[in-house]
Amino acid sequence: MLDRVAGNAAAMEAVKAALAQGRLSHSVLLLGEEGAGAGFCARCLAADWLYPEGGAAAEAVVRGEGAECLSVRAENKSNTISVDQVRRVRREVYNTALSAKGRAVIFYAAHRMQAEAANALLKVLEEPPAGVLFLLTATTPAAVLPTIRSRCAAVQLSALPEEECAAFVERARARCKDAGFLSAVYGGRIGCVLRCIDDPSRRAVLDDALAAARCAAESDGYRLAALLAGYEKRKADALTLLDDLRAVCGAVVRGEQAAGLTAAQAAAAAREAGWAMGLLQANVNDKLVFSCLAARLCR
Repeated sequence: MLDRVAGNAAAMEAVKAALAQGRLSHSVLLLGEEGAGAGFCARCLAADWLYPEGGAAAEAVVRGEGAECLSVRAENKSNTISVDQVRRVRREVYNTALSAKGRAVIFYAAHRMQAEAANALLKVLEEPPAGVLFLLTATTPAAVLPTIRSRCAAVQLSALPEEECAAFVERARARCKDAGFLSAVYGGRIGCVLRCIDDPSRRAVLDDALAAARCAAESDGYRLAALLAGYEKRKADALTLLDDLRAVCGAVVRGEQAAGLTAAQAAAAAREAGWAMGLLQANVNDKLVFSCLAARLCR
């Protein structure tokens, strides 16, 4: 299944060799920025480890449905992984495996783990149960507890070159008519591109980010304020919108033409979007943040 991971050939060959030779670490930390494919890579690795012969069971793991592969994601209002989630996994991994040679556990976005949760996981990694593979994904190594990092084999994943990403998307999603543009906006982060294609609600957020960029280019503060008002009390969507606005601006700075922005306007808008994201993450009133952002983008 690791053959399905696009790009990162050297890293994938190293992981496949370790797996084939039986020297894969019991804990692997997959590092890559959001959308670079760390989660998909984790599922492919889990499938190859649990079911080296492939088949339907391995396909289920890749889809995120395998009974022998446990998934842990941030699930509370604070968007973190709690200590209770880790404790549930600790109890579960000592149960007898059903059909594979063991179990795999994937901690998605391990950098979102609460300190208490990280310490609880550390106890398991220090004395791992036999036949259990732990896979953690994170954006950067610095975001993971050093003691956890030290017990994991780290694999760095990079975004694809934009042209390679576009070519892959055109093969995988033939109906997509703007693979090149999406690949440029997301800087070759194939996971972001595919989500935007497959999920209409996700594409709608990008379209709003493009509309916000056009408002900034035209200094249309009224229309921008109205657009942002639709994201009040929708913090997760608002953060995605602002991140997409930064992505659009980044593409413009790199030479892509989008939303009528100049490179200078795009650089300024990206800074303002980052400023607003910081305030929202600090729980500053969203209406106030959006009002200020509209004024700052259109001044």
